[in-house]
Amino acid sequence: MKKINRNHRPNPKLGKLMEYINTLIGAAFVALAFNLFLLPNQIASGGVSGISIILANVLGWEPAFVQWAFNIPLFIAGVMLLGGRQYGLKTLVGTAFLPFVVYLTNDLEPWTTDPLLAALFGGIGAGLGLGIVFRGKGSTGGTDLAAQIFNKYTGFSLGTSIAAIDGIIVLAAAAIFDIERGLYALIGLYVTSKTIDLVQVGLGRSKMTLVITSKQEEVREAILNKIDRGMTKLTAYGGYTDQERPILMCVVDQTEFTKLKQVVKTIDPSAFVIVTDASEVLGEGFKRE
Repeated sequence: MKKINRNHRPNPKLGKLMEYINTLIGAAFVALAFNLFLLPNQIASGGVSGISIILANVLGWEPAFVQWAFNIPLFIAGVMLLGGRQYGLKTLVGTAFLPFVVYLTNDLEPWTTDPLLAALFGGIGAGLGLGIVFRGKGSTGGTDLAAQIFNKYTGFSLGTSIAAIDGIIVLAAAAIFDIERGLYALIGLYVTSKTIDLVQVGLGRSKMTLVITSKQEEVREAILNKIDRGMTKLTAYGGYTDQERPILMCVVDQTEFTKLKQVVKTIDPSAFVIVTDASEVLGEGFKRE
């Protein structure tokens, strides 16, 4: 097993402070992506930011004020209709700070006037920021709160509610600007969601292996001693013979996977090995958060 320092105890106050810092940093990234890429290229890829882009171009309203005008009432509605416990100070901080940074940086020159590049890099920037906010257990409010209210009172799933609201905003952008802008907005929305996943899960990928072998003790000892990984023995029965055939489940880093295959095949060339990706692993020998 990988050794860890059991004397280390995380500081709760420091952890709480880092959550607020993540919320502020993430909100700033979202705001910069908005002003540098999305707003100047009319990429209204959903959310309150998408609404502010539409209203800024149609009515000339300041995007930061539009975002405040939507976010603050939605936050209050979330507290009143959904229960205040899950909407703490971090959500209020993210909800108010994002438009504040949008307002402070509204004079920045756009980094590109190519709508495709704007959709791609604006989506990456927004997704990076939102991912950091989510890692800090915070929120920037907006249409996510509206979707949760919609979900509670209509019975539609949360995913469907979010997709419906963002879809309406993207369709409005396509109708007001042009079809191409609507398509670019869809690209930005997709890139944002994928970048959030990447930030949440990380670049690292582990492998989960299931080993069925007649030499399970030898394989178990080799994994423990040569690869320095623990494992779990699962009870299983052969579908044809109905005899007990234990399965060894082991999670390893990508760098250890090749060695694991070699060890198993050396001991039992006829071993049956199933391999799947494990996008995130928490626990001893891996991430502790």
